[in-house]
Order: sequence, then C-alpha cells, then structure tokens
Amino acid sequence: MKELQPTALVTGAARRLGAAITHHLHSLGYRVAIHCNNSIDAANQLAGNLNNLRAGSAWVIQQPLGSQDSCSHVAKSLIKRFGRCDLLVNNASSFFATPLTQIKEQSWDELFSANAKAPLFLSQSLLEPLKEAQGAIINIADIHAIRPLKNHTIYCMAKAANIMLTKSLALELAPEVRVNGIAPGAILWPENTSSDTIDNIELMNKIPMNKLGEEKSILTALDYLIQREAYLTGQIINIDGGRTLLQ
Repeated sequence: MKELQPTALVTGAARRLGAAITHHLHSLGYRVAIHCNNSIDAANQLAGNLNNLRAGSAWVIQQPLGSQDSCSHVAKSLIKRFGRCDLLVNNASSFFATPLTQIKEQSWDELFSANAKAPLFLSQSLLEPLKEAQGAIINIADIHAIRPLKNHTIYCMAKAANIMLTKSLALELAPEVRVNGIAPGAILWPENTSSDTIDNIELMNKIPMNKLGEEKSILTALDYLIQREAYLTGQIINIDGGRTLLQ
C-alpha cells in the first residue's frame, strides 16, 4: 500500500527563505526533502528539529545542481527515500553582480545553472512522480526578471528564463501538474546589511507599501498555489509591496 503522506522537495532549503518554506510545508503535514549545497550543518540541524516533531519526516540531500545527471540523482534519491513527490519548490538560487566590463563566462554558467538549468532538469527528473501525484511545481523567481537591477544583467536574464520556464512547463504539463511562480520583491535584507544603510533606505522609498515584506507573505502565496483546487497554472505572483508598479 502506498504511503499517502505528501512529500515535497525544496531546493536551497537549509537557510533563509528556503528554511521558512520547509518549516511551513512540514507544519502542513508534508514530509520534506531538504536540499542543500554548502549549508550542510544548517540543513542537518533543520532536519533534526523537524524529525523531533515528527519522526522520519525530514531528510537531507546535499548535492550541487549543475548538471542533468546531478538533478536526476536528487530525484532518484528522493523517490528511493519517500516513494513519491507531490511538490517541487525550486528555491535554490545564485545572486551576484555582473557589471558588463567584468562579466566572465563562468558567471553566466553559475547564474543560469542555479536559476534556470536546475529547475528545468529537476522538473524533468520528477515528472512521472509529480504526474502520478497530480502535484505542483513552484519556481521562486524575482521581480527583477521583469524590471532589471543595475549591474546584474546575467542574474536578471536567468530569472527571466525562470519565468518563461514556468509558463512553458505549465502549458506542457497541464492538466496533470500545475506550474506557477512566486516573484519576491524586498522580503529580507541582504545578508550582512541592516535596515539603516543608505541603499536600504533608498529601497524603502521605492516600495508603495513603504515597508519590507515578510517571509509569511511568501508562505501565504505558497499556501494558495499548492492547493489542488487552485484554478491557476502558468502564473507569476509578485510579492513586492507594489514595487513593480513604479519605474
């Protein structure tokens, strides 16, 4: 008899938004596969905390996602461990500036690999389990895929590819699998900065709601998108406090 408890794979799940998504899905009754690349200590601590709440409900897989084979390995390991996949959350990302005069091919490879290539090949590798579960894929995009961020050309291009991936797969995989995206605006201050820096003060002035978003805003959107009753696929929900309304 097949296990009916739903299972989710969250990439980049050890810290920050990924950890918040993982915690939330676990609280909804999901078994969670916690993917990480470098943050193995944080991933193990998160899994330990969740397994203390519900034994055997969380599992860590450490794996770079730079190739089709590595994505296939993650998918096969997940199915071997839990036997099913109901939800894929492509949260893992790479973000850094690439001024045109300093761009190297390595930067292109790293940013496109994390933000576009890995979500594509994980979706491919988990297609059959997702179809069987009538499941969902959620890609974490970025509002800067729509309105570019200065000196971050490759990142913005990669996130634009992420949005097109969402729309294209939604068309290809319907009606069995729903594919949607969440595009955060200013949700968390960048690491090693505080709210009183000049850049962050200027950022606040560009947000009509005049406040920083919270992780729970993302989780509220996630709640809606994972419902089978949600009559929605191929859509990108901007969680940005109205920032994309301004030039």
